[in-house]
Amino acid sequence: MNLLEEALAGLQSITARASSESDQVTAEVDGNGTLTGLWMDDSISSLDAHTLATMITSTTREAARLATEQRTRVMTALQDGFGRV
Repeated sequence: MNLLEEALAGLQSITARASSESDQVTAEVDGNGTLTGLWMDDSISSLDAHTLATMITSTTREAARLATEQRTRVMTALQDGFGRV
């Protein structure tokens, strides 16, 4: 039971942030990859819409990838724990 509770708490606490190479965009996602925060520097006003959209998308994708890594670690720990039971 403790294994499941620890895994559930671990999954619920996952959050990941990523910033664009230029640090103009920062995205934050939860453990499901849902966007929970998006910050943009004032300097984005000089970017065209396509460049900005690409930057937002790739930064959010990177944050989701980092969250997936965290989720995988939690699930691996759970599976390993069941192997010891």
